[in-house]
Amino acid sequence: MKHAIASRWQNYIDGHWVDGERQLLVSNPATTQPVASIALAGIDEAERALDAATRCADGGALSRPRPAQRVQWLLRIAAQIRALTEEGAWVLCQENGKTLRDARDEFVEAARYFEYYAGMADKIEGSSVPLGNGYVDFTTHEPMGVSVQIVPWNFPVSICARSLAPALAAGNAVVVKSPELSPLGLCVLFRAIERAGLPRGAANLLCGLGSEVGAHLVSSPKAKQIVFTGSVATGRSILAAAAHWATPSVMELGGKSAAVVFPDADREQVLASVRSGIFFNAGQVCSAMSRLLVHRDVHDEVLAAVADLARGLVSGPGEDNPDHTPLISAAQLERVQAICNAAIAEGAQAVVGGDREGDRTGHFMQPTVFAGVRADMKIAREEVFGPVLVVMPFETEDEAVEIANGTDFGLVAGVFTRDLDRALRLTRRLRAGQVFVNEWYAGGIETPFGGVGLSGFGREKGQEALYSYVRTKNVAIRVQRD
Repeated sequence: MKHAIASRWQNYIDGHWVDGERQLLVSNPATTQPVASIALAGIDEAERALDAATRCADGGALSRPRPAQRVQWLLRIAAQIRALTEEGAWVLCQENGKTLRDARDEFVEAARYFEYYAGMADKIEGSSVPLGNGYVDFTTHEPMGVSVQIVPWNFPVSICARSLAPALAAGNAVVVKSPELSPLGLCVLFRAIERAGLPRGAANLLCGLGSEVGAHLVSSPKAKQIVFTGSVATGRSILAAAAHWATPSVMELGGKSAAVVFPDADREQVLASVRSGIFFNAGQVCSAMSRLLVHRDVHDEVLAAVADLARGLVSGPGEDNPDHTPLISAAQLERVQAICNAAIAEGAQAVVGGDREGDRTGHFMQPTVFAGVRADMKIAREEVFGPVLVVMPFETEDEAVEIANGTDFGLVAGVFTRDLDRALRLTRRLRAGQVFVNEWYAGGIETPFGGVGLSGFGREKGQEALYSYVRTKNVAIRVQRD
């Protein structure tokens, strides 16, 4: 169902929607036509948001009430998100290019994050430490304070929810910087937050340039935590700024993830995982299955099946719920095209695709499958962030592990085999923060997510993530005796 989209959107600061003189135009990646404009925040707005969050955090408006109150706030947010899902999905589809079906799922997942962490908000418990007679020792978990969260454009609503929900559950105030390319869906999310009745300043939303507002937020001493999902280059810049104040950070910086396919693997499971692992959201997924390592005995057969899958994908605008959607921008399309061109120049073979879809308007890249790729090629080592799959052969388990671990990233990995002993053995050997067995994206919001190496550090999702949003205090008491 189509919904009317407001032509002008605003930032949310200290419980109020705030307009501005500067406006940022947001376009539909499938048509390149404008969707709406949004007020472009600057340094003044960033300071107002930081001050509002600081007042809320220091005043204890979130942490002072009994934790049961935070449970109710988060549940109300979830209910309001569900009420706004259809409208929000249409907005997200139009600004982001993803399918209407996936946009709807993103809002549903956002609601689930708030429901999940609502169930934990009153269970952040400390512990007692035995020191012997005459002493009482215990730990408590306190909110960090103001959490600055930089949200990417590929899944803005769900990724925002996965860090915003645990931050609020733990009693923190939050300043979110939305992505310039896809900021409108977050305005719908924050409308749900507004309706839930949180204290003023508890959650603030800014749409500003990363080089201006983003840089200011992460370098401010008012930021007591930084949460970032995005590129390695930007992550390094943020960490350099955070180092000045020793600001604790959670970093999710992408990946070059490999799935290892053995001859006994269920072929249908492999193909289904390829479809969701690399062609979902046009490959614009940090944990995408961008490398498929296939045992040489079945390599040619699997390559042919994967190529047929890619050829059969139908492209189109998101509202039509096609198999394949556009990339987010012209710049992203050019980047993916350049990486493919470089791979061909190095000797790789584009079995399918390798070029933009020149017969349609929009930022469409052909679903692409490469073969003949060496492990030292750029396309085998660097994140593409597009619908580009590399298929590579291996002969031994040791060789597969060496290739899979042969990049600077370590976000996720996968194993496809009916041999449980082999699967468990590989899960121990693969260098990744999460390993899927026989189904890519087998996890859920309950499973910890994060990487090693250039994929970053810290964990999102699951119970483990909640403790990224608190600091532990120890209290040691010598009991006075008469």
